[in-house]
Amino acid sequence: MTEINDNLKTTVNVSSEYGRLNAVLLHRPGIEIERMTPDNANEALYSDILSKHIVDKEYSSFCGVFEKWTKVYYVEDILADLMDNDDVRQVIVTKSCQLDGCEHIIDELMCHPSDQLAKELIEGVPFHGDTDPQSFKESRFTLKPLYNLFFTRDASSSVYNEVLINSMSFKVRERETLIYKFIFEDYFRANTFCAQDKNPNARTEGGDVQIAGPDLMCIGLGIRTNYKGIKFLADKFAQERKHFRILVQELPHKPDSFIHLDMVHTFLGSHQCMVYQPMLDKVGRFTGKSTTLIELDNGKMKVSECDNILQGLKLCGMDMEPVFCGGYDSWYQDREQWHSGANFFALGDGKVIGYERNLYTIENLNNAGFSVLDADDVCSGKVNLNDYEKFVVTVKASELPRAGGGARCMTMPINRD
Repeated sequence: MTEINDNLKTTVNVSSEYGRLNAVLLHRPGIEIERMTPDNANEALYSDILSKHIVDKEYSSFCGVFEKWTKVYYVEDILADLMDNDDVRQVIVTKSCQLDGCEHIIDELMCHPSDQLAKELIEGVPFHGDTDPQSFKESRFTLKPLYNLFFTRDASSSVYNEVLINSMSFKVRERETLIYKFIFEDYFRANTFCAQDKNPNARTEGGDVQIAGPDLMCIGLGIRTNYKGIKFLADKFAQERKHFRILVQELPHKPDSFIHLDMVHTFLGSHQCMVYQPMLDKVGRFTGKSTTLIELDNGKMKVSECDNILQGLKLCGMDMEPVFCGGYDSWYQDREQWHSGANFFALGDGKVIGYERNLYTIENLNNAGFSVLDADDVCSGKVNLNDYEKFVVTVKASELPRAGGGARCMTMPINRD
């Protein structure tokens, strides 16, 4: 574990997708990702199983770039720190065990050292035949591993100076929200809010939440974020602000590569965005999928339809130049979108990171003025990011994309300029 030395903790403040990144929350994938089999991968929301020794190398390059650029917090380190607080420890352990139906191990876990307990909450607690009911034997784990935790984007979202604790659509991810709630409330001292506190059927997930600007949010409406979740956000901002806008893009429910808005649209900067072209053209799986602008003005709500997300952004004062995921051939567009070719994360305005494997996407970025930099060169110090006005850092990755997410999925920004 890396010792945390943070006397002046970062304040949560994110008012855009592309302001210079000052702090980010990451999670190094641990042995929890090896605790999947072909039989339980679907339950864990994976379409395949991963090789950790390859993931370790790929993720090392990924997080190494962030460590060269900004302040990086790691989930496991903060969680271990929180476990030193007996009250927090009691709540997290008790609720985690209740969610997984293993209340009988609460007392045992409460006695474990903080570092060990943090690992167990993430990596799971193996079945013990002499103490556990036989009902846990088949899964091999009494407390289940958090297979998806390295997708730090999904379970929480920095929304201006607060944190939205997301109401996850699948039970396997519910315990993640518990951990993030305490991380942001007890470690960062941030105010949190959650759609399920108002409506138990409301759903939001971080991959669908994009902070386009100080008074504009883009939201994906699909299998993970529903109408009730969007209504919750609209009601909240209608009460708190005189003027606010929410641009809603409807997504296909299948296949899994379209689970979130950031799989088809991400901001590259203040004037450019990465887009999956069929979403703009409303063809293929996006035929008939709506783009809706919700305008909140002094408590009144106006709803109108847009041709596509670019037109909606333009109506809100953001004239964006699209860069197409996969280039201009529909076959390559589909292939590269499948492996998170539209899922970029902005370190700053015109400064992004993504997967090297999506060759046509990277070529399009280069043609749009982005210098192509290798993540390993950044990590080694061979390349200094501050020497470039616009860049895309490319991460060599074959295993990480198979988990179903990209650079934005794996990052939770805490503070931006």
